[in-house]
Amino acid sequence: PTAPFAKETMPTLSPVEQEAATVYATLALYDGGATITAEQIKNLLTATGCEVEAYWPTLFAKYVGGKMDDLIFAVGGGGGGGGGGDAAGAP
Repeated sequence: PTAPFAKETMPTLSPVEQEAATVYATLALYDGGATITAEQIKNLLTATGCEVEAYWPTLFAKYVGGKMDDLIFAVGGGGGGGGGGDAAGAP
């Protein structure tokens, strides 16, 4: 399948946009129950008309490496505390 628009009309994606497109493609594959590989990510990006540097799909496929559930459902750490000292009770 081809994108619904001509390739010439596709804007060049910035590095941040390329990363975001790769993240979304990875999440879409996960949500669809597909195996997450560099080739699958690249195919999905190509099907949607997104061109990214060749390293993005490989980087994400290696990072995810079958641990997507762990990455999504991991409890975040850190965060702000409740404040403290005299400033917390000041009017």
